[in-house]
Amino acid sequence: MPGYKGHLAGGTFVGGMAATGAVMFGLLHMNPLLIAALMGFCLMGALFPDTDTESKGQNLFYLIFAAVDLGLILKKYYIWAAWLGFLAMLPPIGSHRGWTHTWWAMLVVPLPIILIPAILFNPPDMMPFYQFYAAFTVGYFSHLLLDGEFR
Repeated sequence: MPGYKGHLAGGTFVGGMAATGAVMFGLLHMNPLLIAALMGFCLMGALFPDTDTESKGQNLFYLIFAAVDLGLILKKYYIWAAWLGFLAMLPPIGSHRGWTHTWWAMLVVPLPIILIPAILFNPPDMMPFYQFYAAFTVGYFSHLLLDGEFR
């Protein structure tokens, strides 16, 4: 099983291939800032399944979580910060290679990326949220694939 560096490399490869394909098929515009943000979500997805155990991947994931949460608090987005804090507590509830290493978690875990904006703000264009959901899911898929969960 790869460590966090292997999962980051796998997430980078799969995310890069997905982004390239999305640009080639016209599903994503060649916007470097957007692609960088999507790759960030992809890498977060690639690390997420191992947040259920003490690891360097967990430490990196929660460092990013804490920075984003602090940014939300400083910007006075307290509802978003509370949701992020709540969601960050869920992985340690299970055992390692438990629920975080399942195909259904790959689809369910990133759902707040779509549901929270839709419920709280009802934006006229949901496409960016779908793109970020897809990026996180692609990264999550790369993790499960590298861990041999699809045999």
